[in-house]
Amino acid sequence: MKKTILLAAALALAATSATAQRRPAAKAAPAAPARPAAPAAADWRTPDANDVLVIDTNKGRILLELVPEVAPNHVQRVRELARQGFYDGHRFFRVIEGFMAQTGDPQNTGQGGSSLPDIEAEFMFRRGPEAPFVLAADQAVAEIGFIKALPVMTQSMMLAPMTRDGKVSGWPLYCQGVAGMARAEAENSANSQFFLMRAPYPSLEKRYTAFGRVIAGQDVVGAIKVGEPVADPQDRMERVRVLADLPEAERPKVRVVDPKSAWFKAEIARVRAAKGADFTACDVNIPVEVK
Repeated sequence: MKKTILLAAALALAATSATAQRRPAAKAAPAAPARPAAPAAADWRTPDANDVLVIDTNKGRILLELVPEVAPNHVQRVRELARQGFYDGHRFFRVIEGFMAQTGDPQNTGQGGSSLPDIEAEFMFRRGPEAPFVLAADQAVAEIGFIKALPVMTQSMMLAPMTRDGKVSGWPLYCQGVAGMARAEAENSANSQFFLMRAPYPSLEKRYTAFGRVIAGQDVVGAIKVGEPVADPQDRMERVRVLADLPEAERPKVRVVDPKSAWFKAEIARVRAAKGADFTACDVNIPVEVK
C-alpha cells in the first residue's frame, strides 16, 4: 500500500522551528474580566455516546468527541474501525513535539491501513442556519466559533443568501487536541491512520480532514514518547471503543460545557479581552467532567 503518512506536512512543517510558529510580542493588554464562576447545571451538555471514542492507552485514557457535522464520512470510518477492534494495539509511531501524535496503522510504520477503501477528503464543510455553530469572534468576512468542542472558521453568514444552497464554507481549526486524518500525497487517500494535535498548527487547515477533538486526556497525548519515527515505539492504543458500546457499569459519565451556555460566552469574552488582537479559538479551554 502506498505510504499513508503526513508526507509534506509532517516532514516540511515539522522541520519548521517552534519559534516560527510564535506570534510577535504584543503590548500588554488591559486587565481582563474576572474568570466566570463555576459552570451552573444549565451550562453543561452531555455528548452523544455514539460520538465519543474511548481510547485506552498505556499512558492513560483519552476521550475523543467525533463531530460528524464537519466530516461525516471520516467519523463513520473511525467509528466503524473502532467497533471492529481494528485500532486495538496500534502504536503511536510518529510523535513530533509541538505538532502531533500519529497512530492507526497496523504496520506501525506509516505505510499501512485497513482493508476498507480510501475516503474522499472532507477538508471543508458547508454551514447553514441549522448548524450548531456558536460565534466566538466576528471578523466581518469570516466568523470564528465552535461546533461542539471543535473550533472552526467559516465565511460570514451574511453571504449565505447569495449561495445556491443557502450555506457558507467552513473549516476546522487545528488547535491542540484536534483529531485529523493522515493521508498520502493524494488528497483522497485517507484510510485508517489519524493524528492528535499536541499544539496548534494552522498550516494543516484546509489540507487535512479534521473529524473531532480530545475532550479529556490531552495530558495523555502530551505524555506519548516523541520520535520521527519513534525509536522502538511502545506507547499504544490498547483498546478503542465507542462510548455507547461500553456496558453501562463501565461507561464513564461525561459532560462538557456547552458553547451555547452563558458561562462559555462569558469565558470567551474574558479570553478575548486578555489576548486582544492575538486572540484565537485555540486560547479557549472547554471544561469537561468525567466520572
